[in-house]
Amino acid sequence: IFLTLLHGLFPDMIQLKNISLYRGEQCLLRDTGVTLHPGWHVGLSGRNGCGKSSLFAVLKKERAIDAGVSLIPREWVIAHMAQEVEALDSSTLDFVLDGDAELRHWQNILGVAQVENDDTRIAEALQHLDAIDAYTAPSRAAKILDGLGFTQPQLTRPVKSFSGGWRMRLNLAKTLMCRSDLMLLDEPTNHLDLDAILWLEQWLKVYPGTLIVISHDREFLDGVVDHLLHIEGQRINYYKGNYSDFERQRAEQLALQQNAYERQQAKIEHLQKFIARFKAKASKATQAQSRVKALEKLERIAPAHVDSRLTFSFYPPEKMSNPLIRVRDGQVGYADKIILNKLSLQLGPDTRLGLLGPNGAGKSTLIKTL
Repeated sequence: IFLTLLHGLFPDMIQLKNISLYRGEQCLLRDTGVTLHPGWHVGLSGRNGCGKSSLFAVLKKERAIDAGVSLIPREWVIAHMAQEVEALDSSTLDFVLDGDAELRHWQNILGVAQVENDDTRIAEALQHLDAIDAYTAPSRAAKILDGLGFTQPQLTRPVKSFSGGWRMRLNLAKTLMCRSDLMLLDEPTNHLDLDAILWLEQWLKVYPGTLIVISHDREFLDGVVDHLLHIEGQRINYYKGNYSDFERQRAEQLALQQNAYERQQAKIEHLQKFIARFKAKASKATQAQSRVKALEKLERIAPAHVDSRLTFSFYPPEKMSNPLIRVRDGQVGYADKIILNKLSLQLGPDTRLGLLGPNGAGKSTLIKTL
């Protein structure tokens, strides 16, 4: 009853209050929480294994928290991107349209009502379909598919005819088609080329619902989110702004924490020296004892550190040719198919290139050739 009343007080926001979350015996989150308001676009970051996907499972209502209170508006429609898709016979366009559950619901009711000649139900279904602009749904689905790199002829191809990477794009398209209040995206830019990523960024910018996205693409996060949650030390830390704003704020916090740690270490060292020097002297015993108590009550500040402690370096080569690689009038491809023709390319020691192009243009083939 208490949770129901509390939920009634905050019907339009996500509240995680003093939650704890475990994976087996491992504690991912401990006595932490956050409040997310409607329409916020939120990035979720943290090292691998910190609990991002487990938190998503809580938000999707697929698993329960181990302690605390999790409040998500009951009436919200939640869209999330599946990580797998079956080899279905349905067409690409029909698969994406299935993402609009309300559309399919009223289409099914209309079909049954027409078979039964139920004029009342037919009128009701047509009214609801008109209200949700159902008749433009195929064109909206086609625009999403076009943005994600699908061609017009591919719209009628069966889902099972696509490779795994393209099926993941179909999952993303189906998610975007959902008429949702909350959208949860876990690494949505995987399997996308640059054009599709840029299109998705623009689409998500104007998404009116609440968005929470996990991504390792900082450029993408900068363009999409205006709030960021960072999981660290079993806590959810909130930052206002995009990913670059988060990095700046966190660097400032780490610097302040390190300065406070160093000042405290100097204070501890001073107290310990006083105690060691005067604890045996009767005239100073009381003062030494008061410092012992002060030392015991001192709340210790941890040294600042970042999640990743990975370091690496590139050793200079003993000798280096210039140019390193030169290709003149080259053909790149396979025995049965030429991918690139009349290729001219020269790479020197100081060359820094980005390799761009749509899927299937020959990027990986060129890299393998080089």
